[in-house]
Amino acid sequence: MAPSTSHASVLLIATILALLLAATPITCWRPWPHLKPNSSDLLYDSSKKFEGSSEFVHLRYHMGPVLTGNITVHTIWYGRWEKSQKKIIREFINSISTVNARPPSVSGWWRTVQLYTDQTGANISHTVQLGQEKNDRFYSHGKSLTRLSIQSVIKSAVTAKSKPLPTNPKNGLYLLLTSDDVYVQDFCGQVCGFHYFTFPSIVGYTLPYAWVGNSEKLCPGVCAYPFSVPKYIPGLKALKSPNGDVGVDGMISVIAHEIAELATNPLVNAWYAGQDPSFPVEIADLCEGIYGTGGGGSYTGQMLLDHDGATYNMNGIRRKFLVQWVWNHFVSYCTGPNALDK
Repeated sequence: MAPSTSHASVLLIATILALLLAATPITCWRPWPHLKPNSSDLLYDSSKKFEGSSEFVHLRYHMGPVLTGNITVHTIWYGRWEKSQKKIIREFINSISTVNARPPSVSGWWRTVQLYTDQTGANISHTVQLGQEKNDRFYSHGKSLTRLSIQSVIKSAVTAKSKPLPTNPKNGLYLLLTSDDVYVQDFCGQVCGFHYFTFPSIVGYTLPYAWVGNSEKLCPGVCAYPFSVPKYIPGLKALKSPNGDVGVDGMISVIAHEIAELATNPLVNAWYAGQDPSFPVEIADLCEGIYGTGGGGSYTGQMLLDHDGATYNMNGIRRKFLVQWVWNHFVSYCTGPNALDK
């Protein structure tokens, strides 16, 4: 017998909430607070992962869509942002598709993402471009956001009376960036960013989106690592950030992480490892904390040193960035453009 309409609605809402709240990324390595009891082990143990290579990782395609058309990133600036901070992030996104940057380049990093295909054999798009932007400088939904209220922020941006963001479910990505005085559910303790898709019941559309927070005031030692380090790991020194902004330079790798996973798994039914789509292990999850050759465990791998002492591993159009590697399913390990053994 079919359930009543009200009972079915309750079941649907419960299922949606369970999926949303359970979609927490599994990470390779980041100095999370819950690792504190074993901090000395984490500092000195490289775990011998060798760029995350493993015969036990079974990343596979689950027949869902990937982003094969030109990808447009629509940005929502939530809270107060300096012009210089916006410029760093915009230049990183613009660097993904450029052909003019010196190697190792951000566009070289994206070529690994482009290796992934849909069921027709079409590859992830080469083109990632900035779309429209929306400023929410007055904290329309407060300074403490839940995963569901993040969707409400996106709804406000796409339904605004003045200059709403366009709704492009096929190739549009929605990037919600929160300023350093905004707390988001699970921020600092479990996540530095996450991606999912909006619910038509809340937003009116199914839109792939990502949230990334500026951790500079709340937890730079976790989410801006290695440009800041947690006090509970003795002997670990922070590295100089390439653009002079610890919080934003730390965000860059998280933004890259989420855009790569949105491109390859926008509706959480395409490329991931594991049997449960509620707990997908995606192409960037497998390589978090790995920035160069030899990386694994708490060791970031071989990176580059700029003339001013700043650490980076990739060139953008005009700037330098530190970006984590991503999983290459052809060779079954993490790869990046600054690899020493290419």
